[in-house]
Amino acid sequence: MVKVREKKDAPASVAEPRQSAPKKPAKGTAPKKPAKIATMPAHEGDKNDEKIYFMALGGLEHVGQNMYVYKYKGKYLVVDCGMGFLEEEIGAGDVQYCDTTWLEKRKKDVVAFVITHGHEDHIGALKYIWPKFRKPIYCTRFPAEILRETFRGIELDFNPKKDIIEFDHHGATLDLAPFEVETFHVTHSIPEAQMLIIKTPAGKILHTGDWTFNDDNPVEIPTDFARLREIGSDPKLLACMCDSTSVSRQSKQTTEIEVRDTFTELMKNAPGRVIVTGYSRSIARMKMFAEAARAAGRVAAIKERSNPNPVPYVGLPEFREMGIEMGYLNKDDVYLFNEIKDLPAEKQAIFLTGSQGEQFAMLTRLCRGHVKEMKLQPTDTVLFSSIIIPGREQDVSYLYNKLARMGIKTHTIFDTDHLHASGHAGRPELERFYDMVHPQVSVPMHGDYINEMLNGKMAMERGGAKFMMVVHNGEMIALADGAEPYVSETIETGFVVMEGETERSANDQVYKNRKKIATNGAVFVTLPVDKRGFLKGTPEVSSAGIFETDDTGFMKRQIQIEITKAIDALTKSERKDRDNLTRAVQVASNKVVRAALGPDKKPQYSVHFILK
Repeated sequence: MVKVREKKDAPASVAEPRQSAPKKPAKGTAPKKPAKIATMPAHEGDKNDEKIYFMALGGLEHVGQNMYVYKYKGKYLVVDCGMGFLEEEIGAGDVQYCDTTWLEKRKKDVVAFVITHGHEDHIGALKYIWPKFRKPIYCTRFPAEILRETFRGIELDFNPKKDIIEFDHHGATLDLAPFEVETFHVTHSIPEAQMLIIKTPAGKILHTGDWTFNDDNPVEIPTDFARLREIGSDPKLLACMCDSTSVSRQSKQTTEIEVRDTFTELMKNAPGRVIVTGYSRSIARMKMFAEAARAAGRVAAIKERSNPNPVPYVGLPEFREMGIEMGYLNKDDVYLFNEIKDLPAEKQAIFLTGSQGEQFAMLTRLCRGHVKEMKLQPTDTVLFSSIIIPGREQDVSYLYNKLARMGIKTHTIFDTDHLHASGHAGRPELERFYDMVHPQVSVPMHGDYINEMLNGKMAMERGGAKFMMVVHNGEMIALADGAEPYVSETIETGFVVMEGETERSANDQVYKNRKKIATNGAVFVTLPVDKRGFLKGTPEVSSAGIFETDDTGFMKRQIQIEITKAIDALTKSERKDRDNLTRAVQVASNKVVRAALGPDKKPQYSVHFILK
């Protein structure tokens, strides 16, 4: 059975008040206080409730910004806490993450954060959100080191051992009462990715995190298939929350070994330097790059930052060091560019960031000529060992076109096979997964809506799930063994944009104004008035996106005339209220703007008063 919308808990019955006057209490008896009507849903305060609840603050119907909440017996477990991809229309700057206002009201009942792996869309928001909760973060050593370096970089007050608690990346059991969380290893495009088994007396839930079956991973052991089969065949497996990112991919997964072989052939045939751009946290890709360079008679290096001073974030040089310290890389696998820059071009292979066209990433800066110590040459070959993350198409297109205009040969996933190994399961891997995993309920997550639907359908057809719940962020699913799942409550969710040091919600008036100005322009009016509201001169008028290219000044003069007429038409009492003056300015200006630019033009107005 497919469930895509909600079914509410029946509210507790409340007796309707009698219309007759209440009886007076007997003498010597205190009057009874009226019964309180609970404002919270029943499950919020019911410690005897045997259901387990699941909700996403972010991560459903889109890629990125993953933050999931499990609730049992009034306690909350948070899984992942990631960054989102900024929407272009926001017109804002830095980073985006989940609005946690609802959860902050319940922070005393939050038991912990558990992290599935170290990608930014799963841990990147912790530096902003964790200080609001200060609950322990459980993760493996790789994301733990990323978090410690990040927290130190922004000078966050934290205890490296007590606030960030490491567990064994081969598998562990965490006692987070009333939850017990078992973790086991799964392959992904970053070391130490984990699937979670969340256990309560209400049942077991498999939370996959991001995963794929890359059996030829060169730096880690394969997925723990034995444990996956064991939990997947358990009749008490209540639900499976499963990654849906690449479910529409029909072809079998490319492996890291195949990527290495592709690199090797391209490096052997390239006339000059070979530059590979990919994800900085993909240690396995860096290892394959190093092996390919060696097989092609080249020396592998990363392009380090131009600025030698410490930075408040973890980047490619730090990931290289972490890979060496944790045994995923050998010291002589990958050098620094500064150490090999004097070698002949045909002996150099360079790994760097920028596959998504990020503004300050190395490849973007190279394309703009902003790197003094390294310049792109027509004999260079650039390999894009990555997909294009949704929302980055325009930035990546700039790189493709810029490199082509420079005469530099490029290879991408669109023209070269086996250039990238995805960290997310496609249809062949998911079929294999649902041959092993048979949940009562499928809850697809982390993907576009259509991919979530495809995932849930496969879970029912191949995995034998009785129900699938394709829901939205903020919809809380109630789950119980053998029972039909339903949405018990809908929480208002959204995202926050950090702009510099300022947090703004998606509904912030600043963003609304920016969008309106970007679409419809703006008119700025300065009114010289006396204390009675009479004009004491000609209104000053300027614009953004309306009439600033009008050399004749016709529209500006018409707006000034109409504003003067409108204000003169106001009564003495109306003039005293500045809101009336502002409305008069808007109506008068609209009359001119819409006559010239069309009836649908709705500019933003800003009125400034000068007292004369």
